[in-house]
Order: sequence, then structure tokens, then C-alpha cells
Amino acid sequence: MDKVTCIAYLLYQSSKSQDIREKAIQLLNGDVSIRELKRNTSFQAYIIMAESTLRKNNFDKLQVQKFAEEFLLLEV
Repeated sequence: MDKVTCIAYLLYQSSKSQDIREKAIQLLNGDVSIRELKRNTSFQAYIIMAESTLRKNNFDKLQVQKFAEEFLLLEV
């Protein structure tokens, strides 16, 4: 799994907030970048927490794959 997909998954799982979940899906699909989210103070803490969890490798990669399969938009 790549870094952005993992961070998007961790963001999605970190909150029940619909706004954060929408941003996680946008991040997964490339509509927003990690850098843009870090600039927004309301998302900063969530991004830092997700990056920390990613570094610790403390998440289920199978769940990340399922998240990507469910929310990744493919354009043909």
C-alpha cells in the first residue's frame, strides 16, 4: 500500500465526522493533497495522528485494501 492510501484510510477511521471522512475519500482519489490538508488547522491533528500511526505500522493492511476498493473512483 502506498502512503497516501494508508493515510486516507487512517483519516477515515479516525473520526465519525462526515467532513473528515469526505476529505479522506478526496485524498484517496487525488482531489486534495496531504499538504493542503495540513494547511487547514481543523485537519492538522488528524493528519499528524495518521502519519504517526503509519510510521508505527499499526494498522490492518487488508482493511486499507478494502477501503480503497470501496472508495477509489476509477475513470475509464
